[in-house]
Amino acid sequence: MKANLTVAALQIDLLWENAIGNKTKIGNLLEDLSPDVELVVLPEMFTSGFSQNSERLAEEMNGSTMEWLHKNADRYNLAIMGSMIVKEEGQFYNRMVFMEPGGIVQTYDKRHLFRMGDEHNYFSSGKERKVFDFRGWRILPQICYDLRFPVWSRNQNDYDLMVYVASWPESRRDVWSVLLQARAIENQAFVVGTNRIGEDGTGLTYSGDSVIIDPKGMIITSAKRGLEEIISAGLSLDELNAFRLKFPVWMDADDFSVR
Repeated sequence: MKANLTVAALQIDLLWENAIGNKTKIGNLLEDLSPDVELVVLPEMFTSGFSQNSERLAEEMNGSTMEWLHKNADRYNLAIMGSMIVKEEGQFYNRMVFMEPGGIVQTYDKRHLFRMGDEHNYFSSGKERKVFDFRGWRILPQICYDLRFPVWSRNQNDYDLMVYVASWPESRRDVWSVLLQARAIENQAFVVGTNRIGEDGTGLTYSGDSVIIDPKGMIITSAKRGLEEIISAGLSLDELNAFRLKFPVWMDADDFSVR
């Protein structure tokens, strides 16, 4: 089992509904990554920004963005994850895609659709909680509004790292920061939160506040407010397991089920 995983979060200003432009920008940033990075986390809807134009912007799972992800995962020998608009069997999903080298793909569809932004009228909700396995790590993928629902992310001794990708507005930036730390503490897990910056096509502004947090809720590293930036950190699975063994909160957790 691999003891360490180096993760990078890309806090960027997404171009509105411009997949080619966003992939070009991200591709340029990937060239500047340290060679020890093994997992790159992109914001929510990284090809378009948080748009409800699902029918016009959706791609198939064999589309150009999937090819682009495969190419870059292979080129840099790392995994890339972020959400995008996907059409499947006549339905539209805000889908987290986890692309590994070799074209290995894992996916998660956003469970909690942001009704205040009308997302539920343009997308179908995901039904299945997923955990991705990657190089000895168990990774729980979550998307933006999922952050407000702790039961959905409750650790059942089945993951080590929780990853949130988001388009979280600046007006609620304090909520974003507090809840990310709470999720780390209550689940005794590393947390990565990657949020965009800039202004989208609807006039909403985003401050970023991307962060990497340890299992005790301490911030390992964070991005500057409102600036494009790459943050990264090496995470230790050995240290996580030692902490859980020394302070086994999980042994007193309540049983529950999610419908």
